[in-house]
Amino acid sequence: MTHEHPTTQYKKNSLSLVGAVSMGTAVIIGAGIFALTGQIAELAGQWFPLAFLVAAVVTGFSAHAYIKMSNAYPSAGGIAMFLQQAYGRGTVTAASALLMYFSMVINESLVARTFGTYTLQLFDVVQDSWLVPALSAGLLLFVFAINISGNRMIGLFSLVMAVLKIGGIAAFGIMGLWLSGFSLDSFTVTSAQTSGGSGFLAAVALSILAYKGFTTITNSGSEIVDPHRNVGRAIIISIAICVVVYFLVAMAVAANLSLPDIIKAKNFALAEAARPTFGDLGLWFTVLLAIVATVSGLIASAFAVSRMLAMLTDMKLVPHRHFGMPGNIQTHTLVYTIALAMFLAVFFDLSRIASLGVVFYIVMDIIVQWGVFRYLRKEIKANSLVLLIAIGMDIVVLGAFLMIKAQTDMLVIYVSIIIMALVFAGERLFLRWNMEDDTSP
Repeated sequence: MTHEHPTTQYKKNSLSLVGAVSMGTAVIIGAGIFALTGQIAELAGQWFPLAFLVAAVVTGFSAHAYIKMSNAYPSAGGIAMFLQQAYGRGTVTAASALLMYFSMVINESLVARTFGTYTLQLFDVVQDSWLVPALSAGLLLFVFAINISGNRMIGLFSLVMAVLKIGGIAAFGIMGLWLSGFSLDSFTVTSAQTSGGSGFLAAVALSILAYKGFTTITNSGSEIVDPHRNVGRAIIISIAICVVVYFLVAMAVAANLSLPDIIKAKNFALAEAARPTFGDLGLWFTVLLAIVATVSGLIASAFAVSRMLAMLTDMKLVPHRHFGMPGNIQTHTLVYTIALAMFLAVFFDLSRIASLGVVFYIVMDIIVQWGVFRYLRKEIKANSLVLLIAIGMDIVVLGAFLMIKAQTDMLVIYVSIIIMALVFAGERLFLRWNMEDDTSP
């Protein structure tokens, strides 16, 4: 492997605690509440607001390992470095880190399509229009331009957007509930519209995808001020903020739309929920919020994910080619990240994009939790019971999700298995070849 170009450059103390929280909430809210509310309601039925709360509990148990690891090993590599601490430099570390990378890129394509879907609500355009992928690709190009401008620009942009987004979405939830009289009378459901316990658990799995953006904070560990304390704080604060916002909005949607209406408008459920109470003004307000949320979410996600891939490159865990591009490895990985997200946003629909993201993320999380429990729990003072509960919860919700997908969309399961098999096999071959020039264990 050649190193003709500069390697990654990490600027110590370039992100404050507030900036890290802004990035975390930007990524989380950017995808979850706008892109997934309708899909979660379709799986959970009338109980879909509770799915967000249960997912927050699962995420809280899962976050314990990441907080302990971040406090002990703050790094720009985040999860990649955590995996190496647990499993060493090998196939499990490299392949699992790539699963996380792919789940985040999938998340970016999900957010980009959400941007296109919500934006078209302002115009008389059919939802399957070519304008949805076109708008998605255009947004990703804008995100690339912002990301190459540097950390401080990203931090300032994320802070401003996060304040506007969180305040606006919380206002939507509170006003929606207030004007509906806190009544859920319109939210009725028949037995044919629910999937029982398995459907609810599958909805919880999908809801976890709406929270997983907290992991992007770990990828900026070496750049956050006082990382041994502030990475964990940023994770906790981000999750807490998003729990409140998600539940408020889910209740507001439930108060203003019937379940069949939510399912019918599942890709733009919040915009549809604004119509009964706020009319056209509410529609414009919600769409503008969606634009702010998706743009800020993508900027923060691309910032963190491209740096994780850059760290994997520095660790010689993944192959890298610059293809004649100028700049350092961080710039190259940003190009790869945006290009892959554009491909997914153009050729895949929201439901399948989200499903792939769920499978990759939960599988990766189980591997992380087990690695911490098996090899590091004493060293980093992690609670063994919490780790085992996190693993058990992951297995239960993933199993329920796969059970539902086996009945409705087997292609998602086939594609997930094939991609994971290729990732693990490809990494094994790459590392075996690369070991000839590397004496590290």
